[in-house]
Amino acid sequence: MTLSTIFVIDDEEVIREGIAVALERDYSIKPFGTAESALENMEHDSPDLVLLDIGLPGMDGIQALQEIKKRWSDIPVIMITAYEDVQTVISAMKLGAHDYVVKPIHMDALEVSIRNALETVKLKKEVQALQEKYLKENLPCFIGESNAIQDVMEFIDQVAKSPDTPILIIGETGTGKELIASAIHYRSPNFSGPLVTVNCAAIPKDLVESELFGYEKGAFSGASPSGKIGLVEEAAGGTLFLDEVGDLSQEAQAKLLRFLEDGQFYRVGGTRQRKVQTRVVSATNKDLEDMVKEGHFRKDLYFRLGVIRVEVPSLNERKDDIMPLAQAFLLEFNKKFGKKITGLSRDAENGLLGHTWTGHVRELRNLIERGVLIGSGPVLTVDDLGIAKKKGTKPGQPKEEGMPFPPFPREGMDLDKAKEALERYYIEQAFKLAGGNESKAARLLNMNHHTYRYRRRKLLGS
Repeated sequence: MTLSTIFVIDDEEVIREGIAVALERDYSIKPFGTAESALENMEHDSPDLVLLDIGLPGMDGIQALQEIKKRWSDIPVIMITAYEDVQTVISAMKLGAHDYVVKPIHMDALEVSIRNALETVKLKKEVQALQEKYLKENLPCFIGESNAIQDVMEFIDQVAKSPDTPILIIGETGTGKELIASAIHYRSPNFSGPLVTVNCAAIPKDLVESELFGYEKGAFSGASPSGKIGLVEEAAGGTLFLDEVGDLSQEAQAKLLRFLEDGQFYRVGGTRQRKVQTRVVSATNKDLEDMVKEGHFRKDLYFRLGVIRVEVPSLNERKDDIMPLAQAFLLEFNKKFGKKITGLSRDAENGLLGHTWTGHVRELRNLIERGVLIGSGPVLTVDDLGIAKKKGTKPGQPKEEGMPFPPFPREGMDLDKAKEALERYYIEQAFKLAGGNESKAARLLNMNHHTYRYRRRKLLGS
C-alpha cells in the first residue's frame, strides 16, 4: 500500500524529528527547515498534506500558505503555532488552512487532524469524479459560441454552486431554458440527486397543489387509496424545475412560497408537516413584473424565486450560434433518419442567418429536422428547410428597406463593433422615445421585454 506523503515544514529540527518518529509508520515524512526549500520540492514532488509552522525564518507560514493555496489549492495544510495567537490562526483559516495545532504538539490530536484532512480530500476527489461521470453521461448538449451565451454559461457555473438558492430563468419560448436548468443541476452539489421537471402550464389548475405536494389517502374524491407523494418530495436532494411558473394559480403560489421559505409543506389532506431539501429552479417566457403589477403573480414569490436571475438571449441575439447549432442538429437527424447529408447550401446558410426567429432554437431544430427528412441532395437547400431565399442587394445600392447605410471605409472596419454600436444607439433611442419605460422601448424594437433589458444592461451598463 502506498503511504500518503506529508511535508513537515518547521525551523526547529527537534520538532521535525519528533513528528517523523511519531508518524513514519503510517506516512511518508519529508522534513524541511524553510518554506522556500519545501516549495521548490513541491514543483516536482507534490505531497498529500503539509504541516506548516507559522513562525518560519524568511518566508513565514502565512506567506507560504498563500503560495501553496495559490498553486496547489487541493493540498490540505495544517498550521503549527508556538502559541495560540487567535488573530494569526483566524487569518490562516481564512486563507484555506484545514486545521491548526499548538506547540507543544500532542501527537494523538495531530494524527486525528491529519486523518480528517486526508479523508476530506479523498471524499472531494470521489465526489468530483462522480460529478464528472454524471456530467459526461447526463448533461444535454448546450451549443453556443456567441459572447451572449458564453456569458450566460459562465454565470451558471458560478451560481450553480449553491445547493438550495432559487434560480429564475427568463427567456422567450424555444431559447433552451430547460437545457439551462439541466446545466444548473449537473453543475450543482445536488447533481447526484434527481432532476424533476414540471410543466406548470400542462397541469390542470385544480390539480397543481396535489401534483406538487402530494396527498394523503382519501384526501378527495378519486384520490388513490394509498395516497401519493408529490413532485417536491420526488426531487428531494436534487432539483425541482418549474417550467412556465407564471401559470401557477394563486393558491399554488401561496403554497410554493411557504415551501421556499423553510422547505416545509403539508400533503393535501395531511396533518403532518414534512420537510425536504431541494433546489427550485423556475422558468418563464412571461413578464412576471407586469403580472405582479396586474395582481396575477405574487410579488413576494417573484422575489423569492428570482434570488438569482438568468436571462437567456434569443437566437436573434446569438447569430454566431446559428450555424454551429444547425450542424449539430444535422448530425442528430442524419443519425435518426439514416441520411448522409453533408451540410447546407450557401443559400440555405444565408436563409438561416437572415431569418427572424420567433421559435428560436426549437424552431431551428424543427427546420433542420424537416430538411433532413425530405432532403434528397448532398446538402440542404432553402426549399428543404422551407424558408424564403434572401434577396441580394444590387451593387451600388447599399440599402435595406429604404434605409441608407454609411459608406464603407477604404481602410476597412470591425464589423462586430459596428453592429454593437448600431444596436447600442437604437436601444438607447428607443428608451428615450419610450420615456424611460423598458416595456414600451422593447415593443418599439419588436423585442421581448426581458431580452431588451438584458441587451440594454450589457451594452449600456444600466
